[in-house]
Amino acid sequence: MIAPRVISLDLDDTLWPVAPVIAAAEATLLSWLRKYHPRAALGFDVDSMRDMRASVAERFPQKGHDLTFLRRQALAEMFAAAGYREGPAADDAFEIFLSERNRVAFYADVLPALTRLRAKYGFLRSATATPISSAAASPTCSRPRHGVGRRCGQARRADICASAAHCRRAAHRSAARGRRSLADVVGATQAGLQAVWLNRDARTWPEQFAQPARTVTTLADIL
Repeated sequence: MIAPRVISLDLDDTLWPVAPVIAAAEATLLSWLRKYHPRAALGFDVDSMRDMRASVAERFPQKGHDLTFLRRQALAEMFAAAGYREGPAADDAFEIFLSERNRVAFYADVLPALTRLRAKYGFLRSATATPISSAAASPTCSRPRHGVGRRCGQARRADICASAAHCRRAAHRSAARGRRSLADVVGATQAGLQAVWLNRDARTWPEQFAQPARTVTTLADIL
């Protein structure tokens, strides 16, 4: 592998486990709806709210990758069906979800590894990217850019916070079309970047994709 000058990290299931975060955020949102907008929540539980979001994805296939859009649209439709006018109520509901979505707990190896990466690559040499699929979780960032704010409430660990799409475009504009960049993992490979698979729990690599050049079991192993 070529020594990287840029390292791009995914967030969910890379820096923290995402399933418990999503479950807690959805439960909090439903409780808030039942308390403050019971008509909108009438007949819904967490599973049926997920079903509604899946229905939105079927009707907007071009937006199937954009979980922010899917959640916003599903909430807007819930409120509309309950007789609410389009506007602040659905936006407030999404902010409740978003706030809880960013209450994350890092894996034990993450903060020490990020500290070492920062020391190795220096100021503005490490960037943390939000997932292209959702852009809903964001790290605390000393210089927020591109719509990503300070939400996760941890000590400053990244100099630049940007969407995955922005990082991919930047990498493609760099020398050797991204070969001096390091990222995780299938999307990065397809974009022409070097990729490392962080496989914490001995999962099997899916056969339909080309094997990554390197696999590690902790974030510290990237170093």
